[in-house]
Parts: sequence; C-alpha cells; structure tokens
Amino acid sequence: MEHFLINVDELDAGSRIDRYMAQEREELSDLSRSYLQKLIQDGNVLVNGCNIKANYKLKKADIIDITLPDIKEPQIEAENIPLDILYEDEDIIVINKPKGMVVHPAAGHYSGTLVNALMYHCRDNLSGINGVMRPGIVHRIDMNTTGVLVACKNDFAHNAISAQLSVHSITRKYEAIVYNRFNEESGTVDAPIGRSHNDRKKMAIDRDNGRRAVTHYRLLENFSKFSHIECQLETGRTHQIRVHMASIGHPLLGDDVYSNAVSPYKLQGQTLHARVLGFIHPRTNQYIEFEAPLPEYFSHLLDILR
Repeated sequence: MEHFLINVDELDAGSRIDRYMAQEREELSDLSRSYLQKLIQDGNVLVNGCNIKANYKLKKADIIDITLPDIKEPQIEAENIPLDILYEDEDIIVINKPKGMVVHPAAGHYSGTLVNALMYHCRDNLSGINGVMRPGIVHRIDMNTTGVLVACKNDFAHNAISAQLSVHSITRKYEAIVYNRFNEESGTVDAPIGRSHNDRKKMAIDRDNGRRAVTHYRLLENFSKFSHIECQLETGRTHQIRVHMASIGHPLLGDDVYSNAVSPYKLQGQTLHARVLGFIHPRTNQYIEFEAPLPEYFSHLLDILR
C-alpha cells in the first residue's frame, strides 16, 4: 500500500482534482484517469481530511491525501502457444514475436501473451527479477510490432542483458513503412520522450521533462506517398520510433495512435518490424546477433507499394 501527501500551490488552484492527479503528478502518471476517479469514489483520496468528488476544484493550500491500495496480481497460467524460436540455450531464448501478441500480462491481457507461452515452453526456467507478471522479460516490443525479442531463463542472464540495455550497447534495428517521401538518405531524431500531458496513455516529445531518446533512420526505398525505412535505436523509450517519426512528419502507416491519417490498406496496427537484435551473450561474452525475416503482410505491402 502506497501513501501520498500533496500540497496544492497557487498555480494549480481551480483545477479539477481528477484532472490534476492524472496530468500534473509524475508519481501518478502510470494510473489512468478512470482508475483515479475510482480511488476518489472509494474514499481513497481525501482533501483536508474529507471525502470529495472527482469534480472537486482545488484551492491553494489544500492537502491531498492519496492511498493506493495493494493490487492483487492474478495467477498467470502457462499456455501451449506455438513459438517461433530463433535461438535457445540454458540462459536465453530468442523469439520472433508475431503481430497481435502482447509480451507480458497486464489489465485486459492475462492470457495469450508471450509470457504465457514462455511459461509453458521453459517451465520454471525463467528469470524472476521483474516479478510474477513478467518472468523472463527484460525488454519488450509493442503488441502490433513484430520481430526479434530475447527473454532470460535465469537472473544471471537477466542482469547481464539488462546492464547492456541500460548503457545502450545492444543493437536494435527496425524496419517501418511511413507516410511521405524522404529527401535525405539518412538522419537522426534526438528528442526527449515523456508521458503526454494531454493523454496519459500516449507518449510525446517533452523537451522539459522527457528522457533522452535518439533514433537513427536510413531510407531504404521511396514510394509515391510512403517510404520504407530502417531505424536503429540508440535508446529504447516506450513507442520511441512511432513518436519520433511522427514528430518529423513521417508517422508509421497503420499507426492509429500517433497518426491522424486513415490507412488505405487493411492493417492491424503500425507497420513496424524488429528485424535485428544483437548483444553480448551473458555467459560466453561473445557478441551474437539475430535477424527475424519480414513478416508476410509487410513484404506483401511492399510489393503493392512498388
């Protein structure tokens, strides 16, 4: 159970409490506005010791007392889901993740995830550092992004790969189809990313409070209205490629979050594929690299665009 005390200053006076909690408080940024409203409704948010409603307007010097109840984690079951395994040994397993598969269980997705499949395939041989909801998971890719991903079978491997992620030494190359043609052959987007102030489920360029994010891109092929590009991540922020490319006028085809355009093709989410993943093997200390071929839908779309 977590507990927060917040003193309201003059600048925030007049704000609705639910909006203030959802948009202005970094410590609550991972919580949805609807969840915060439920906290208020259940009496877990007090102002000056009193229960309030979600539309309460804050006053200068108000004291907000927030209690976050412990969340009971559901039991995650192993499921016999086929995996496209690119490599496996006693320490790691490298998977080519299909489109539509969520990496780890979360609200609304407690079955059919990569974790459910790994629990069946690896039995009890998965690292436990990220808890019972994310066994073996050291990094992730979005549900509708395809491609290569590594999971760890023990804490030794998890710590070693996590350390490489933290210093940005892992090779990660993606391919994407984006709107609009490029005039340049290559470039770099160096723009910090943080939680959007307007929609907490989205990420955005945030030059004041965002975390450093760098994406290097290279043109592979121009089409009449689209481009096929390779993106290499220097950092690995949530939705990094999607946010960065949209910020320079090249949102990903099929991205219904960061693009306002309606796709002329029948797609399931953004056209993004994690093609290459390379890192130092935790036990041998040798560099290894894996490549996941473009999925059929991606190759077919390229043929259409040509």
